Amino acid sequence: MPDSLRPDLADLLPDLVALRRDIHAHPELGFCEHRTAARIAAELRALGIEVHEQIGTTGLVGVLKGKREGIRTLGLRADMDALPIDEQTNLPWASTTPGTFHGCGHDGHVAMLLGAARVLAADPDFAGTLHLIFQPAEEGQGGARVMIEEGLFERFPCDRVYALHNWPGLPAGTISTRPGPIMGAADKFRITLTGKGGHAAIPQDSPDAILAAASLVQQLNTIVARAVPSSANAVLSITEIHGGHAHNVIPAEVMIGGTVRTFDPVVQDRIEERMRAMLKGTEASFGVQAALDYDRYYPATINDPFAAADALEVAASVARAELAPDPAPTSEDFSYMLQQRPGAYIWLGQGTQDHAAPLHNPHYDFNDAVMETGVRLHVALAKHWLV
Repeated sequence: MPDSLRPDLADLLPDLVALRRDIHAHPELGFCEHRTAARIAAELRALGIEVHEQIGTTGLVGVLKGKREGIRTLGLRADMDALPIDEQTNLPWASTTPGTFHGCGHDGHVAMLLGAARVLAADPDFAGTLHLIFQPAEEGQGGARVMIEEGLFERFPCDRVYALHNWPGLPAGTISTRPGPIMGAADKFRITLTGKGGHAAIPQDSPDAILAAASLVQQLNTIVARAVPSSANAVLSITEIHGGHAHNVIPAEVMIGGTVRTFDPVVQDRIEERMRAMLKGTEASFGVQAALDYDRYYPATINDPFAAADALEVAASVARAELAPDPAPTSEDFSYMLQQRPGAYIWLGQGTQDHAAPLHNPHYDFNDAVMETGVRLHVALAKHWLV
């Protein structure tokens, strides 16, 4: 294509910002992203990109072949879903759906990947095949896993796969990643302690589930400090306690809930093992029954070292790039894709005074000023690998 006919990214940005804000105003929860997916599919088809829909319920993949012969394949992934939060930004493009809000920037991720699709479709000067993966249900429902179970990588082979996520803790426009662990494994647990229940004035006749719960909470909070090596990164947080309804009744049941975040499966196993041992001790000490429901719902996100190194090299040609010194204890279901294919999860800084709210905060909004950097990085990653 002659240079005079190629789209200038600066000219595309206002339309991408408008698209992002439209998606923001119409958020959809996991596996319900019907409007969002339809908008994406229409955008891709208008570019002449082959579109495959309903992968993982609402997920879709755009297939773009380079104009040069090549056997390499690359996947670039953007998540689409919103969060069950009431937005409090009062912005003109704020959510029009009560209780649903793009509080993690997935609207920006979609817009950046569609921007890259526009640039690359106008001049597919690369070799091989690019797969544009738009994934549903990242927020705790495992949309990546579902897409994989429905044949994502068999139907759309990826020698490598990358995902870009905005990161308010980094300066706006800075790109960062690291080899190895970058996001934590996410486990959730629910412990049910069952006694007999009875009158609070005669506690000797009723095993006390409240007292057992109080002791167990203290014990659980010693696991990371005393049963996990000090060199390991791990977090155990109790986030729920429910039990009782009257001042003069010892309840028959108390529930304790919380989360565990780790980066090493050995540490993950150790924490669950110690938790189960503590429950046996609690049963013996307090005469209650203890049941544990322990769900390892997202594995740790582990970057391939070569893919991460390439990402940093490419990022340095686009913007300021830096090696992330530490992984984050938050979780990401892109981890499932990295278990299947080598690749890397990349952070794009968006922190400024006007965009200081953290992810999952009701005052958060994606920083449109970093849109161009994200588009350029996607394009550069494609052209770097598809040679």
